[in-house]
Amino acid sequence: MNFLGMIGKQEIEDSAVASVQKYGVGACGPRGFYGTIDVHLLLEEKLAKFMDCEEAIIYSYGFSTVASAIPAYSKRGDIIFCDEMASYAIQKGILASRSTVYYYKHGDMDSLTDMLEKQAAKDKKNPKKARVTNRFLVTEGLFVNTGNITDLPKLIELKKKYKFRIFLDESHSFGVLGVNGRGLTEHFDVDRRNVDMIVGSMEHSLGSIGGFACGSSFVIRHQRLLGAGYVFSASLPPLHASMVITAMDFFNPELFSKLQSLCQFTHTKLSALDSITVTGDPLSPMKHIRLVDGNSQENLKAICEEARSKGLAITPASYISTETFPKEPSIRLTVNSELSETEISGAVEKLGQIIAGRS
Repeated sequence: MNFLGMIGKQEIEDSAVASVQKYGVGACGPRGFYGTIDVHLLLEEKLAKFMDCEEAIIYSYGFSTVASAIPAYSKRGDIIFCDEMASYAIQKGILASRSTVYYYKHGDMDSLTDMLEKQAAKDKKNPKKARVTNRFLVTEGLFVNTGNITDLPKLIELKKKYKFRIFLDESHSFGVLGVNGRGLTEHFDVDRRNVDMIVGSMEHSLGSIGGFACGSSFVIRHQRLLGAGYVFSASLPPLHASMVITAMDFFNPELFSKLQSLCQFTHTKLSALDSITVTGDPLSPMKHIRLVDGNSQENLKAICEEARSKGLAITPASYISTETFPKEPSIRLTVNSELSETEISGAVEKLGQIIAGRS
């Protein structure tokens, strides 16, 4: 995914080359053991300032960020509430935590409220245990598996009533939602301090690799001791840190406005096609399309193969067999800010012709 068209920008590639010439290709160690380079500290400072948080921490791989952050705080005996369509990285983080997990129906605040009520009733019966049990809610801001946006204001309302901590994975909403690309908190205009930790990826909007987490200094410094992906993995190669620093210099409201406009335009065009359904929020750059009739992985794969033979590069969404909940087959399309409305219209028209020809 390349939402903001950062991949291939000459300035970003030049910064990578300059970094290799200065630092070499890798830090050759974890951050706490000869693996910290000045660009790591500069990037963490830049991310914290951009997200209006006290502190940020960077990881060398996007997947390992949330998968490490969750078990750094939640342990055996603690409770996690999680949306059933959460990403595989979140699922692995929950598994590693060994916590008790309750999955609520996707985007269903009534389902979540029901689970919270049941837990509150249990806590009243055993207040001694309740006092030593930590409670977390883990969710994506923009779901990669559906393209939907989570109802953050409602989650904050429930947090204040039922007393849990919110971990928000902004891997696909960072650099996408909000006037300045700050993600879900800016999109809904809520105080970031109501979210205990924000996790993000540098692999979708920044044209690099790695991930980050940001929040209060108290929360982030804890990860420097207990975040497995931070403590035991080689640090992010300096060239990638330099690339992200340079990519963030391109951030501006006009860029995010253009992407959001193209996402809405694409959603409208796809929704007008017969024989398919489109899921995901109009502002999402990820669009999942499914056949109204015969929506099987085989049929979707055949459509993608025919599309590629006609110059349209699309693929079915792929899922790992060990996902906690099965995912309905779909073709996942992504929008990036480098596309034009003419290109999008032509691609959607060609896709519609292919689907109609197979009906």
